[in-house]
Amino acid sequence: MPDLDQSVGNGGVNRRADVKIVQKLLNQYIATIGIKRLVEDGLIGPKTIKAIRRFQTVIFGIDSPNGRADPGGRTITALNNLLPGARLSGADWWHANQARFPNSDNISDLRPPFRDRAARFVNAVRRAGATVTISSTRRNRHRAYLMHYCWQIGRNGMNAADVPLRPECPIKWDHGDAAASKKAAKEMIALFGLAHIASLNSRHIRGDAIDMKITWDGNLAIKDAHGNRRNLNAPRNGQDNQELHDIGASYGVKKLRRDPPHWSSDGR
Repeated sequence: MPDLDQSVGNGGVNRRADVKIVQKLLNQYIATIGIKRLVEDGLIGPKTIKAIRRFQTVIFGIDSPNGRADPGGRTITALNNLLPGARLSGADWWHANQARFPNSDNISDLRPPFRDRAARFVNAVRRAGATVTISSTRRNRHRAYLMHYCWQIGRNGMNAADVPLRPECPIKWDHGDAAASKKAAKEMIALFGLAHIASLNSRHIRGDAIDMKITWDGNLAIKDAHGNRRNLNAPRNGQDNQELHDIGASYGVKKLRRDPPHWSSDGR
């Protein structure tokens, strides 16, 4: 982890070797802090100072950043250590780390008020004698990040260096070679079992959706949220039975018809 001999930036000594270190480190965070890639020429200028300020604002939440990195100081330490222990992406990374970011199949992990509405609906369905198998409730936002960007790199050709870094996910997407970065991303796509790109902001991530399979035999006598008893026959599954969808909606749990197991707060 390179440190500085002298200060770099606004009012700094700006020794050329030090400036080049800061420029190189800042270029690792271009997507994270929203800057254009700097020329790593060791020459201080308004673009480099602006980038230091931007880094300080985004990472530290500073309203009036000083635009300078000092030896052993907070800024150079963060530039070096924002992703401590980061390893290159790929199958090895997946096997070592993916279990740290599990999704949930527990209703209690959903966000209120949808959590309570889903619990009431599921309890009513089970009391009526149906079988409910829950496969997913709240999805881990960091897992979604990993799934989203391995697809972007491996399938959509995104430059690995442009992926925004996330401190909670110590992963290096950029292998220094486009082909190697893409190969590693494809390994993770296969291990995640992805068929399409994962959303970074879904109802599952917010805790407003539940995936479940509902089936029953014979007649299902179930009460809606208002206490009215309804008798349901065929089709005897949660995907196709419109009457069950109406009952779910009375509880505030709405069916997305085109996605067999998916119910949510707004039907999307």
